[in-house]
Formats: sequence, structure tokens, C-alpha cells
Amino acid sequence: MYRTHTCGELRLSDINKQVTLAGWIQRTRKMGGMTFVDLRDRYGITQLVFNEEINTELCDKANKLGREFVIQINGEVRERYNKNSQISTGDIEIIVNDLNILNAANTPPFTIEDNTDGGDDIRMKYRYLDLRRNSVRSNMELRHKMTIEVRKYLDELGFLEVETPILIGSTPEGARDFVVPSRMNPGQFYALPQSPQLFKQLLMVSGFDRYFQIAKCFRDEDLRADRQPEFTQIDCEMSFVDQEDVISTFEGMAKHLFKSIRGIEINDSFQRISWADAMKYYGSDKPDLRFDMKFVELMDIMKGHGFPVFDNAAFVGGICASGAASYTRKQLDALTDFVKRPQIGAKGMVYARVEADGSVKSSVDKFFSQDVLQQMKNAFEAQPGDLILILSGDDVMKTRKQLCELRLEVGSQLGLRDKDNFVCLWVVDFPLFEWDEESGRFMAMHHPFTSPKPEDIHLLDSDPGAVRANAYDMVINGVEVGGGSIRIYDSELQNKMFKLLGFTEEKAQEQFGFLMDAFKFGAPPHGGLAYGLDRWVSLFAGLDSIRDCIAFPKNNSGRDVMTDAPSALDPSQLDELNLIIDIKE
Repeated sequence: MYRTHTCGELRLSDINKQVTLAGWIQRTRKMGGMTFVDLRDRYGITQLVFNEEINTELCDKANKLGREFVIQINGEVRERYNKNSQISTGDIEIIVNDLNILNAANTPPFTIEDNTDGGDDIRMKYRYLDLRRNSVRSNMELRHKMTIEVRKYLDELGFLEVETPILIGSTPEGARDFVVPSRMNPGQFYALPQSPQLFKQLLMVSGFDRYFQIAKCFRDEDLRADRQPEFTQIDCEMSFVDQEDVISTFEGMAKHLFKSIRGIEINDSFQRISWADAMKYYGSDKPDLRFDMKFVELMDIMKGHGFPVFDNAAFVGGICASGAASYTRKQLDALTDFVKRPQIGAKGMVYARVEADGSVKSSVDKFFSQDVLQQMKNAFEAQPGDLILILSGDDVMKTRKQLCELRLEVGSQLGLRDKDNFVCLWVVDFPLFEWDEESGRFMAMHHPFTSPKPEDIHLLDSDPGAVRANAYDMVINGVEVGGGSIRIYDSELQNKMFKLLGFTEEKAQEQFGFLMDAFKFGAPPHGGLAYGLDRWVSLFAGLDSIRDCIAFPKNNSGRDVMTDAPSALDPSQLDELNLIIDIKE
């Protein structure tokens, strides 16, 4: 056999045992007539000892070993003289009496250690080496554990795991599809699923009652820290449920994951906030509530005093950072530069300090009396030592989003966004539609199958923009970790929804006719939710990007630099697919 034990297994209780280990060489050290080798596998590191006095030939062989060589050794377990409390096997070492080099290795392009010297690009090119690092491998182990706990939780609640197709028809609503040409059907294409949405609804029509799937999904979108072109959803659907049933079930799953994975017991119900309040007070539909700093609107107080930036604005509002009046002019200028960055787009920032005596010192003092500044202070309930930061703009929603970015930046600078502090909430009562200026029509904020609130259905004909969706998102620490809705299951209501979204009857039938036909055979009321597995894992691992909890991710350009994908096809493949490539300039 290649090994009797792993490199993380042996303890003082194994002293004097003859053992066989196999793994990769982490490092070697020569000290006098002794050579020490750290042997690594997935389970840990064990120190090997080669003694020149005992076996000169074996020691010479060990001196020729390099990093990442794959070796097998036989030897005796001994108590270690200089113990290492940093590793689980730090009380023992192996006195080696036989060495077998299974595979020599080239010098790796970066060190295979937690604090590696490899940058992102080089690590992604040699991802199979990067995955040897403890910090990356532990993310994969965490991901595995989470999927086991998810399956266990849902199985106990009677959910069935059902696989749905990967090659489907294209439904170009929302994000762009990845498409796959069909050789057997020239000129026609499959799409890769953005989610199993249609199929899980069909499973409810089929009477499956409770479905789940740990599903691969694909969206051709611009990438960012929490977005990859292919990602994994914990996808779920239930029959004969309302919003409260779904929220209760998946809040329960979240609490189960916190307890089983992080050892955190959550007894209280998650806070709920309406979409309208989330936007009004935090400028985001996924607010980070680990800290307060709620928006205060100041139009009534700050407009009409001769400061044109405020007087001509549609929105004036700010945040109050407790205890931050000590910010220097340099720090405040840096914050001003931050909000003026092109990706944020604010024109400037006004600040005001609350002094020790309660007076207010502002960057625009000449326009405002102390009485007005005191009214502003009172609106924030600000105390001596607090810092008030104000933005204004012509577009209310846009300025709120800019203020959101400022709030998050200040929260980070003040250390208020602790990754080990979790605040969970539900955002509910989303608008059913959002108006798209470019196309001049309503778009579904979630997807076309989201049910309106029953009490708002009458507004579909008169004021569709005011209709609220029977939809809900779970947000943790400013990250949307999941979302879902109660679905439309009535053909007549679904047809009305398609019409409001600008579908012709023919187009709706072409794209979704099979679902509409299915509804005619008795569809139950149903709803569901999808959790982003990658986001959950990155949240629990304390990562800033989902990339390090995916085994083989893409870079920011959507490329797999390890396999050099995407790549051009051989002309013979294009001929088989009846495709001609004509790249537009």
C-alpha cells in the first residue's frame, strides 16, 4: 500500500509504530548531519528526519529532494524534541528508513503556502497548484460540508433532489444567455440555463411538491467579486405555500447552516425591511446592517439658503458617523475623491463636525447660520465628536446609491464591517416591474413568473409601476445570498403579465408555451427560493470574492487562463456545426 496513515494523523499515541506515508514535499532543511523534510497531503504536515550517521546514502538521497516532489517513506514514529504547536502532528516526527521518489517536480512558479508570493494571474494559470494551499483547500472543504448540510436539512423536510436539463431553449429576458450550436439541427441553438426556473415550476405541476437541486447556472454578464459566468445555486420550490411558508423554511435552513458550519446559534427571527425603506434609508436593496448610519433626508432644512448645490438638487441627504469628527482634512478630501470616482459619480461632498461644545463646524459655513446647522445636527441626533457627511444630486435614486457607497466606505474605515459579525434580514415588497428607459417598457424586476401581491393585482391595469411583488431576498452583511418569490400559476394572470412586459401573444407562446400549456392541466399554488452557494461559502470563509471558493474559476475577463478558454474552434468543427465566423470590427 502507498500509505498506512495520512500526514495529519499521527500523534504521541503512535510512538514507536512503523508507518508508511506519501505526499508532497513542503520544504527541506539541512542542519549539520540531519536533513528535515516537511511532508504534506490534504490532511496535514508531518516532519521527516534523515540522519547521516544512521544512513549516509539515504540522507544524500533526501538532500536532492525539491519542493513538491511526490514521495513515499517508511519509518518509525518518534517524539519530537522541538515541538511545533502550529501543526496537529507537531509532537512527533518520523525517523525515515526508506525513501521512494514517486515523482520529481519542477520548481513551482509560486510558493505553495498560505501567504504565497503568487499574484492572482499566476495562481489562476496554475490553479491545480494553488488548490494545494491550505487556505484554498479549506474553502473547498467548507463548500463540501455546506452541501452535505443542505441536503440533510432539505431531505428531512421531504424535499426531492431532481436534476434539470443543461441544454435548454433560449429565453432572452434578463441576463444574456450562453448559447450552444446544435450539429443535428443546423442553424439552431441551445442555451445554458440561467436558472432552473421553468423546470422547477413544471415539477410542481407534476406533483413533486418539494424539489431542490444544487444546480449549475450560467449568465453571460460582466464579472465582479460576487459574480462568475458559471455559478451554483441551491435551487428550491414548494407547492401549496405562501410567502410566509417559504420564508420560514429557508430562514430555518440559514439558521441550520450557521449552527452546523459556524457554531452560531440564532434564535430570533430575521429582521424584515421593505424594498422602499431599504432604498430610502440605505440606498441599496441589500443593505449592510452590521452598523447603523441610516440616511437622513435634509431637503426641508438645507435648501433655500443660497447654496446652489443644495438649492438646485432633487435630493439632499447624509449620514452621521459616530465619533469620526477626528477625521483630518486629508481623510475628508480622500472621501470626496472616493465619491467623485467615475463608478460612483457624485460631484462632491459636504461635511460637518459636531464640536465638543455642541456647535457645528461645516465645510459650507458661509451659506448656513449656526441655527440651521443645529437643525441639521438634531435631524441626525448627532452628538459631540460625530461627523456628518452630505451628498446631493438631481436624481434621487442615483444619489441614494452614491450615499450608499459612501456609507459602506466609512463603515469599513471605522472597522464596523467585521466579517465574523453576521446580521441577517429579509428584504420584501419589491416592485413587480421596473421601467427601462432604453426599451421604453416595463421589465420584470425578478422574472416574468413572479406573482404580484394579491392586494395589488387590481393596479396592473391602472398603475403597474405601483404593483408590489410577492418576492423576498435574504441579505447577510450587505450580500444577497438568496431570493425567490411566489409564482403565478394562473394562465390568465400570466398572460396579462406577458402583455405588460411587451410580449406579443406569439412571442409568449414561442418562448413559454410549454409552461402555459402545463398550467392548463392543473397547476398548484407554488413558490420557491434559490440560495447562491458560492456566496454562502465566501461569506462563511470571510472571503472578498467568490472566486476562491470555486475550484476552477474564471478571471475578470471571463477567461479560464489555465485551459485558455474560450478559444477558437477548428475549421472542421465549424463545418460540422454549419457555422461561419464573421467577427465585426
